[in-house]
Amino acid sequence: MTFRELNLKDDILSAIEELGYEQPMPVQEKTIPFMLEQTADLVALAQTGTGKTAAFGLPILNMIDTQRKQVQALVLSPTRELCIQIANDLKGYSKNLRGLRVVPVYGGEDIRTQLRQLDTAPQIIVATPGRLIDLIERGKIELGSVDYLVLDEADEMLNMGFKEDIETILERTPDTRRTMLFSATMPKEIANIAKRYMKNYEEITVGTKNAGAENVEHIYYVSQARQRYLVLKRIVDLNPDIYGIVFCRTRMETKEVADKLMHDGYNADALHGDLSQAQRDTVMQKFRNRNIQLLVATDVAARGLDVSDLTHVINYNLPDDVEIYTHRSGRTGRANKKGVAVSIIHSKERFKIKDIERMLHKSFIQEQIPNGLEVCKKQLFYLIDRMENVEVSEEQIETYMPQIMKQLEYLSKEELLKRFVSLEFNRFLSYYKNSEDLNLPERSERGERGERGERGERGERGERGSKPGGRIRLKMNVGEREGIDAKRLLGIINDVTGDKSINIGAIEVTNKFTFFDVFADQMDKVVTAFADQTEIQISEAKGSKQFEDRKSDYRPRSGGSGSGSSSGGSRFGGSTGGGYRGDRSAGRPASSAGSDKPWRNRELGDRSSRSSSGSGERRTSGSNYKKR
Repeated sequence: MTFRELNLKDDILSAIEELGYEQPMPVQEKTIPFMLEQTADLVALAQTGTGKTAAFGLPILNMIDTQRKQVQALVLSPTRELCIQIANDLKGYSKNLRGLRVVPVYGGEDIRTQLRQLDTAPQIIVATPGRLIDLIERGKIELGSVDYLVLDEADEMLNMGFKEDIETILERTPDTRRTMLFSATMPKEIANIAKRYMKNYEEITVGTKNAGAENVEHIYYVSQARQRYLVLKRIVDLNPDIYGIVFCRTRMETKEVADKLMHDGYNADALHGDLSQAQRDTVMQKFRNRNIQLLVATDVAARGLDVSDLTHVINYNLPDDVEIYTHRSGRTGRANKKGVAVSIIHSKERFKIKDIERMLHKSFIQEQIPNGLEVCKKQLFYLIDRMENVEVSEEQIETYMPQIMKQLEYLSKEELLKRFVSLEFNRFLSYYKNSEDLNLPERSERGERGERGERGERGERGERGSKPGGRIRLKMNVGEREGIDAKRLLGIINDVTGDKSINIGAIEVTNKFTFFDVFADQMDKVVTAFADQTEIQISEAKGSKQFEDRKSDYRPRSGGSGSGSSSGGSRFGGSTGGGYRGDRSAGRPASSAGSDKPWRNRELGDRSSRSSSGSGERRTSGSNYKKR
């Protein structure tokens, strides 16, 4: 199919042909005929970079009445950058349509400029929600004449907290409007908006719902957390022509990684929330012009970026939300080009990879962290390829050739090549000469099992008669104000340690801190696992000491037995178990049938953790911890 078969106006066809458009992409092929021929609302699910702007922009331009000097179409986007990009695309598609005006309105620019542009009402407004509401309240924009409303990157707008703004804007538009919602994923919030504000909508999915881009290869490397930056450098050095985004969790980490890369001679810069709009624009302009090879960014800073031809997206840390991974990886592999999404994880995050695989319906490939020899070989042949394909300017260099030939005539061809390669390549050879192996040591299946479950030769069941020893109280630096309760604590410990054999005893949650007991011989596992975390720290509680079979000395924070929440339930899922109860009633077990101590013996804990209810609760509780 060609664009000429989609019944678009000749003025639009001539403009997009000049832009090089020949055949519609899948999302365009499905949505353009629907919007031109049907009257129902539309929910379109497709990955970023699949041609969504043309998918809604071309049919809207085709239906706009250029004689009406009123706002007929409104496009909402989550970020300033995407707003500008959409407006520029629409201006390009409509350059041959006389009398049609497109005006972008967004924060971060002097509002007086935008007020002047709105003195004459445009037919199309592209806006970020906050600035649009500001202009509505100033009486500068009237939405009563809107026929077409587009929510682009709707899931991103909800992630950024624009839900109330979107609902306010939707309520200002006529009930007779047609609404088009474009999103990469379909979370519950999107479905709720569709049900509440859209009528008889049709859903069009390109690819698999909530799936990743088809052209993206997903790979991951397993390393120690303290060597994460060294692994990043190996990945970059193994891909000399890399042009990508490195995603970090926090602003501080973004700054640190970018500073280290620049100090080590890499062409990189940072994008984070502490930058002014002018600084942000400068960084983005350099990145789009490829003056920057690596952009180190937080998810918030990178939302709505529209950069073509990215070769790689690197997850310096895996995101907490699987849907965020979808957005990150969707920034490469765009417009039918190949891309690579790389994740650097530690061994306890393997289960997160499995979760992402299930949601994206993709298989991830674990690769070995390259050694120095592999990196040097890749860099060397990249250099040779560049030399082989360099464009030689005969006119400019001819003048100097006689003197060069005379100066180097004593060198053989082989010696000349050796010196050339050494001149360009000595830095890599020197750096990687004695480089260490960053891969985690291989462990046998039996060895891993023994370390995780301390089971020895008896395998899964372990030795029934083993004695756990005393218990130690630990302190975590988050509490009720970060949304921690017993259930979330257990989920966090499960996620970070990846070890279901660890038993947690009496728990006390205060406003700022959380205290809990572990067996003395398991304390190192917990403390070591959390040493890799940046936001959560665990340490031995002040004055803690080993104790044997004491009764709990914890009291309900609001006084009285059973005054607390009971949502935690039994720690191990059995109604007769002696595990922690959410009411924290002096640490007593859930049933009088068990011990009056806050601990279950290890034998009972192992048996219960193998039951479907116990292990299921442990795996699912609080896995997406976010500091609020």
